[in-house]
Amino acid sequence: MWPVRRMCKVLQVHPSGFYAWQQCPASERTKDDQRILGMIKQFWLASGAVYGYRKITCDLRDWGEVCGKHPRLMPSEGLRSKTGFGGRPGSRAGKPSDVSPNHLQRQFDVQEPNKVWVTDITYRPAESIR
Repeated sequence: MWPVRRMCKVLQVHPSGFYAWQQCPASERTKDDQRILGMIKQFWLASGAVYGYRKITCDLRDWGEVCGKHPRLMPSEGLRSKTGFGGRPGSRAGKPSDVSPNHLQRQFDVQEPNKVWVTDITYRPAESIR
């Protein structure tokens, strides 16, 4: 451990200034920033790390917080929206998939079990499936 006076001399800071800074409590803005940052992290994590500053701002305003449109705290903590859920529609390479013929013709009354099978495919990005 280095002596305080020696470090102050190296850093060209007066020791009394260092001790005054050390005794100074956090400013009101710093306290408010820490409180709001906790809420921002909570909303961001609740969204699955997907929300960006626009939706976080809406959440903060719903909770009665007064904040600007562009929170400056998110980038400093590395919080950003998740973007890029795949390519643009129709940008896949290769031939189009084959569509099976519709044999059921929307007649869903079936007399015997295991005679008719129906399925539905809903696309979800692989990252969101857990």
